[in-house]
Formats: sequence, structure tokens, C-alpha cells
Amino acid sequence: MKHLIIKDIIQSELAVSTEDGEKVFEEIDFYLQKNEKVELDFAGIRIMITAFLNAAIGSLYSKKEYTSAFLNENLKLENVENEDLKLFKDVIKRAKEYFSNREGFEKNSNDAFYGRD
Repeated sequence: MKHLIIKDIIQSELAVSTEDGEKVFEEIDFYLQKNEKVELDFAGIRIMITAFLNAAIGSLYSKKEYTSAFLNENLKLENVENEDLKLFKDVIKRAKEYFSNREGFEKNSNDAFYGRD
């Protein structure tokens, strides 16, 4: 199992940017592609927001080879504050919904923003 320390990857105690989330995504993806289990260690992370998690975790659901069952089996979390667990659940739920029907989701979003034709 590959142990990834988030604070070391992003060089910060603040997990707030999409760019940092993408760095984490690339690390996770690298090891999952090699069929290695990954443990994400959030020790020392003081602030975490959904923009970071969407890029780091939510993006995993965009890859067809990463089913929910596969990710549940191969991706583990460590040292996550209880209040941050809700963020993970929300991000994962939205990612599953979005990537299962991306075209419909984008159409509905566009309709909501710009009105229907």
C-alpha cells in the first residue's frame, strides 16, 4: 500500500486550491494505475474545501476503470477530521452523479444558467 501524505504533496496545511487537488489526483492515479492500494494521510491539514477535493478525489470518478467498488477497495483515508468526512461524502456523491450522466448534467446546468431554448 502506498502511503501518501497530503501535506507533503501540496506543501501546505491548507487544502484549498484546485491546482493542489490536481497534484494529489495525479499521485493517486499513478499508483492506482499500477494496481497499488493508496492510503491518503491528511495529518496536519488544517483547512480543506470542496474545490480541492473535487480535483483530488472527485476526478477519480471520471475514469471509467475506477468504479465505486474499485475505489472503495483501493483508496483509504487516514487522519481526516470528522467534520471533513461530510465534505468527502458530498464530493463523492456529486462526482458519481456528474460522471454517470455528464451530458445531461451539463445540459441541465446550462438550462438553469441561460434558460431553455
